[in-house]
Amino acid sequence: MVGEAGGLGRAAVVGTGLIGGSVLLRLRDAGLDVAGWDPEPAVRRQVRERGVRVPDTVEEAVAGRDVVFLCGPLPTLPATLARVAGATDDRCVLTDVGSAKAEVTTAATTQGLGHRFVPGHPMAGADRAGLRAASPELLDGAAWVLCPGPGGLDAFRRLAALLVDVFHARVVPMSAPEHDDAAALASHVPHVLAAALAGTVQRSALRDAVLALAAGSFADGTRVAGGPPERTANMLLANRDRVLAELAAVGAFLDELAGALRADDAEALTGRLAVARAARSMLRERGLTAHRREFPAGADHPDELAYLRELGVAGGHLTGCRVADGTVAYTARLPAAPPLG
Repeated sequence: MVGEAGGLGRAAVVGTGLIGGSVLLRLRDAGLDVAGWDPEPAVRRQVRERGVRVPDTVEEAVAGRDVVFLCGPLPTLPATLARVAGATDDRCVLTDVGSAKAEVTTAATTQGLGHRFVPGHPMAGADRAGLRAASPELLDGAAWVLCPGPGGLDAFRRLAALLVDVFHARVVPMSAPEHDDAAALASHVPHVLAAALAGTVQRSALRDAVLALAAGSFADGTRVAGGPPERTANMLLANRDRVLAELAAVGAFLDELAGALRADDAEALTGRLAVARAARSMLRERGLTAHRREFPAGADHPDELAYLRELGVAGGHLTGCRVADGTVAYTARLPAAPPLG
């Protein structure tokens, strides 16, 4: 069966909005034994209509499961983690899909769950929300951050294998602080900038004329502003310090562009725009090379954890994780550069 490489054939999804619903539907379509649960009775009825088993309590939904995905709002995750942990076996792998990792990682450590909780964040989304917007294809091939920690490598290996098998995910291993640092620029600041542009248009006396002229650049630049404001606010507040720091960096670059424009300095303006274009080009044109590493699978090894975190920071991702004959073998893709290790 798909997903059995990690030994996680029985799954549950707690919170069935856009991301949780998409996880749930993909697990179902892959043939796993999956149950769902949501705090809203109306949403539970919708999940049942999609052909998925949905008990009335979260404890019933997660009992006897090999893996549980926590997909509720960010502020609810620490309490949900404690509740689910109390209703599952110690071998059950727990993970989340939240867009900021610091608070839930600290909660897991405090609750003594570091050996089986693997913080996660699939880098995908939509400008809509809720189960009706969910799709089993939404997360297909997504970059999916996992944050392995000391004592938790067995859970990480099992979960990574599942994500590659079922979602064809590009698993990006990072520490929780490294994730929050990178996500601030990759995801969180873009939400602020999109909101600023769309909000300025909304306040403009020429709003309707602007919208009539708006083409791809405006639509692309404001897409994420169409998401639920509460969800975006939760994300920004959960990573507030890093978002503010990166907003200051973006503001400094904006000042350079504005200064060049104000000075009628075509050369300086073109130079700044060329810097921006280079980053945009790398988004689509990064050359990646295949990479493979092996480690003993009997216990956690500091070298393995260091390798995984270095891989993610270097811009690489895992394409496979298999444990056999006492060895864990990772296959990966790395930006063309000197190999790790």
